[in-house]
Amino acid sequence: MTDTIFIRGVVIHARHGVMEHETEVGQRFVIDLDLSADLSESSRTDRLADTVSYSNVVATATAAFKDANYKLLERAAGAVADAVLAAFPRVNTVKITVHKPHAPIAAIFDDVGVILTRSRG
Repeated sequence: MTDTIFIRGVVIHARHGVMEHETEVGQRFVIDLDLSADLSESSRTDRLADTVSYSNVVATATAAFKDANYKLLERAAGAVADAVLAAFPRVNTVKITVHKPHAPIAAIFDDVGVILTRSRG
């Protein structure tokens, strides 16, 4: 059985990017998370101890995302995935979407980013 916890639209200011001004000034990123876990126990017991705390996931993801200045979104997203899997043993799979709405692209666009999916084991 696989259930999903989702968290959408976590806004973080960070200094990731290849361009010098991206690492100096930083910019806004938006992160979405999908966590696959067996939630059958918590759906019966109604106890926070039997599930994954959304608040703790956001704190872990934010810390991992801001922990270093990465050149690539792929690496920043990978750091978040690794941190979530390490901190939450109930999570079997994590899908991280990182949006970079102000990427230095010479075009008009709505959104750009990466999606990584990582599983335990």
